[in-house]
Amino acid sequence: MQREHAERIITEYLKPIYGFALKRCANLQDAEDLTQDIVLRAFRAMLVKDDLDSPKKFIWTIAHNVLANYYRDRTKTTIGVPVDELAELLPSQYDTPAGSVEDESIDRLHREIAYLSKLQRRIVIAYYFENKKQEVIAKELDIPLGTVKWHLFEAKKDLNKGMDTMRQTGELKFNPIKFELCGTNGSPGTKGANNNFFQSALSQNIVYAVWKEDKTINEIADCLGVSPVYVESEADYLSEYGFLTENKSKYRCNILLDVPTNGLISLHDKMYRESAKLFANELINMLTNSGILKDERIICGQTDQPISLTKSPRADDNFILWSLVPYIAALSGESLMDKSISFEEVATVRPDGGQNICYASVISPGVRKPMYFDSMKQWCGPCWNRNDDYTLWQIDSEWSDKRVDDSYILKTNRILSILSKLDDSVSDESYAFLEETGIMRTKMNIDGNTGWFKSVSQVVWLKNTDIKNELIAIGDSIKEKYWHEFKALKEPFVKAALDETPKHLHKMQKYGLQYTFFSDGWFILHCMKELVNNGKLKLPTEAQKKSLTTIIVPNV
Repeated sequence: MQREHAERIITEYLKPIYGFALKRCANLQDAEDLTQDIVLRAFRAMLVKDDLDSPKKFIWTIAHNVLANYYRDRTKTTIGVPVDELAELLPSQYDTPAGSVEDESIDRLHREIAYLSKLQRRIVIAYYFENKKQEVIAKELDIPLGTVKWHLFEAKKDLNKGMDTMRQTGELKFNPIKFELCGTNGSPGTKGANNNFFQSALSQNIVYAVWKEDKTINEIADCLGVSPVYVESEADYLSEYGFLTENKSKYRCNILLDVPTNGLISLHDKMYRESAKLFANELINMLTNSGILKDERIICGQTDQPISLTKSPRADDNFILWSLVPYIAALSGESLMDKSISFEEVATVRPDGGQNICYASVISPGVRKPMYFDSMKQWCGPCWNRNDDYTLWQIDSEWSDKRVDDSYILKTNRILSILSKLDDSVSDESYAFLEETGIMRTKMNIDGNTGWFKSVSQVVWLKNTDIKNELIAIGDSIKEKYWHEFKALKEPFVKAALDETPKHLHKMQKYGLQYTFFSDGWFILHCMKELVNNGKLKLPTEAQKKSLTTIIVPNV
């Protein structure tokens, strides 16, 4: 080739070559040196060539060869590990400008390293990137030298295969799901309720990815379109706390996901709407007309008025009903309930001391939300705690203050402890705590000295188990009356729900379905909504919200 022609080609590619070098060198000086080497070698080679079919391909072939020598020479100045072996995995597509295919190939190589097993990845990184000798790696990992050599050989094969494969990214990369609800059925541990474990989109989508099908880390990563390294650490954490189970390198969902269809939602809405209409209206009519709300064994002096030392206030019937209706709805009809599956059979014991079932809802695009779904987001309960003397039962809802949180058990234990000692000497601080939590209001003696108090219950306090049983019996009679209708509403919903649930979670799902129409948040919520909407329950005042839907019941 004539010198003038070679100079024109070199001039044309000088800037792209320099850009190529800049992206692959640690500093400006090295980039300039590499550029000079490529240009000089290419120019000399063209002078001895008669003609070139593709000057572009010729230039970039030389550039990559010079780059390989650069890596080799650079590595030999350290400890002699052949880093350029990995460069051999990069495809030789040199007929494209620098900074496009080549950069993409390097990114793909890094991606494929992330897809190696945890051990292989550690060995590859230690050998190729940390420049450690094989003997050192074997000693650090406490494995035979032969194992290190075998993993390096297998890793290189896997990397080569991966570079030749176009990985399919799942839909979750572009349309990640979001937990609309995440709840805890059972006792939380020291780390709090289950929603604390699912604050990130990554944790939610990992669980969702294995909802219907067990997957490996790499398969989950492909589904989510993220590096397996991130999936691996998060999956290990979720598995440690029992939200995933692992078998033969595949992960399986161990929480109940509600991913409803419009058909399932229609059955859900019909079941709760019609059952609540039957039960709630008859219950409030019977409570109101029977005169039982005036029974002296139902104690509640809820008031925002000053407390008299000589006269005990009586809460209005409406406030008392706000507690009695959900309480009776949850506890009545026990003889009708299917108890074939116990909580212990399906609940997960978690490392932080919790024992519970985790459930979450995912509303897919194009699927309408169930009736009162937004109200359920503010719902918590029924929650209960007990000691030898009393049980404290409570629900949080859109109508109450938020009282149930990660400190709930500690708070209720303290409340129950204080209540058990009310006849003894109770400190001012304890009385202040009861008032702060909406359990009681107190008035000190006239001169403000410690030692004499007037206490008034701000929540519904049942005097003994006799009145509790009489109240529950009212609910029993209603559920027995309409049980045929309840079963007819429930059966198609149960079938549809199980059809949408993976077989390995059927037992867990069936356990939860046993509580439909009992301590079932959806049923209780629909009952309260029915009564509020038809005016049989008046909305509570701001002063009542702290004490709403709370009952204290003696255990004997």
